[in-house]
Amino acid sequence: MIRLKLLILGLIYEILFGLKYFDYSQTNKGNIMSLDKQRLKNALWGIFISDAMSMPAHWYYKREYIKEGFDGAITGYNDAPHPHPESFMVGGGYFPNIAKADELGRPYDILHQHLRFYNSNYNHADIKLRVHSGEHANAMPNLEERYHYHHGLKKGDNTLGANLMRVLMRSVIKTKEYKQEHFINEFTKYMTTPALNKDPYSEIYIRAWFHNYTNGVPPHACAQEQRNVWSIGSSGGAIRPLLLSLTSSSVFQALGVALQHQQITHRSDNVSSALAYLVPLFHALLDKKDPMSTIREHASKVQLIKIKGSTLSKTYAAHMGPGNIPQDEMWKIHTEFSDDTLDLDFLLDTYSEDEILGKVFTTGCYTEHSLPVLSYLLYKNKFDFRACILANANAGGDNVHRGILLGMLVGAANDEIPQDLKEGLSSYESINSEINDFVNTIK
Repeated sequence: MIRLKLLILGLIYEILFGLKYFDYSQTNKGNIMSLDKQRLKNALWGIFISDAMSMPAHWYYKREYIKEGFDGAITGYNDAPHPHPESFMVGGGYFPNIAKADELGRPYDILHQHLRFYNSNYNHADIKLRVHSGEHANAMPNLEERYHYHHGLKKGDNTLGANLMRVLMRSVIKTKEYKQEHFINEFTKYMTTPALNKDPYSEIYIRAWFHNYTNGVPPHACAQEQRNVWSIGSSGGAIRPLLLSLTSSSVFQALGVALQHQQITHRSDNVSSALAYLVPLFHALLDKKDPMSTIREHASKVQLIKIKGSTLSKTYAAHMGPGNIPQDEMWKIHTEFSDDTLDLDFLLDTYSEDEILGKVFTTGCYTEHSLPVLSYLLYKNKFDFRACILANANAGGDNVHRGILLGMLVGAANDEIPQDLKEGLSSYESINSEINDFVNTIK
């Protein structure tokens, strides 16, 4: 009765004074409890399907290599091939403070059976970096020793990034809510327990986190800053926060929860800005807003980075890899934005896909480039689930982390997704169980 009176009063005000009345029937919009369970599940399936589909071509910058290596294009799940034509994983550094870690009773070994690929103070990689090659002219071994970042993973397997999302999901399921301390403990346990992680590729943020952890830094403060390590501003920093935004009671709160969780592993202005775009868009799609008009509207608020993808690649190559670029210059490269905003119709009308993927925007890990790329792929393929997943996989670059974000968004926009893509996952049964338990927990 009270709501009816308020609606009638609002209509009277609109008629008498030309004011648009406040629709009190909409006050519960954005509440996670009102969202469709199947849409939530589909968003989660998008994580693991897109990750596994993209994994074999992760960090292939030249799309010609994808065409050559996968019979023209990726059309389904594949093993991680050997050799990887552009891999510079070998020789990455990890130097924990072993003495301090032992004193504090903190485990330090996060590499385990993958130790041979890294330089460390408890191992030295015996694979020599002999040439500067690839998109960014990084140092890499000869071709026969260019091991894939996900060497040993088979078709349908998920990468470490996706499996750490499962760690987060299981933490929420176990505690019936999100508890930061519990997640950090589970994250630490997963990384330091031998044989749990089959994926050789430990991103620099993980190695930097454990470097700080073994020096006695409080666990909640172990994240590295983007100002000090350029790749901290990556798409991988947004994947778990976007997932965690589902645990909030409203879209307003969801962004705050996402940003807080981000700081555990990625202290980055760019990742925070990306989440300010992704979280409202994600929830709008889950709320069954029209996907095409919704992404077009949200994208129009995204500022574009000044440097073009082709110029960025040339700059990296000129310095023989991004690690040789002075810190202040790297900061400007990744944080100087133009006054232009993301116009998806303009991109479609003006550029070919080959121009957008590499020349206009790099397909690398940086959120200032990956947001336009993933938005373009969703828009061009009109949120068709299979088409979007395959388009992202075949775009190469950081298709895994960009793809996880894209997978969540396209899953959120669809009432059904192909069953064969679910069942093609190596861990289909356990993922299915965790998705159901997670959705039931947050709902």
